[in-house]
Amino acid sequence: MSPTPTDPATTFVLESADFAEGQPIPKVHAYHGEGKNTPPRLAWRNLPKGTVELALIMDDPDAPTPEPWVHDVLYHIPVDATADAMMIRGAAVASVARFTAGTNSWNEPGWGGPKPPPGKPHRYFFRLYALDAPLELAPGATKAQLLAAMQGHILGTAQLMGTYQR
Repeated sequence: MSPTPTDPATTFVLESADFAEGQPIPKVHAYHGEGKNTPPRLAWRNLPKGTVELALIMDDPDAPTPEPWVHDVLYHIPVDATADAMMIRGAAVASVARFTAGTNSWNEPGWGGPKPPPGKPHRYFFRLYALDAPLELAPGATKAQLLAAMQGHILGTAQLMGTYQR
């Protein structure tokens, strides 16, 4: 019997050693003034066949704003990037030199961790896109620009959701 598209052994998966699906994101990953603003370690498995590079968007649909608050826009991620590379991206390390940071809702490059208003927990959706071609996109792209550039190139999407509460 061949695997089905929903077979966990063949499904494109995004996961983190720092938190599990639906669980709280550790405070160390929270935005400045709350935590150390360190991106979590992210890893994936079962990339769709033909994946050339990856892109990541993390946002908070529970933010008290008209659109979800964008915490991370990252593209040109090599398919063989490690979980540790995902955490130290932006560092002067050869293994992460290809990563390109977009602009988050704080108008800053790359990662901006959770820091919701005090009250109920917010949900944070990490979406990893498997792409069939390198993107022609300069540094600093917004979520909307990245989504537009990916049109017609998405082979698959994996998602991980964590929560954070102040």
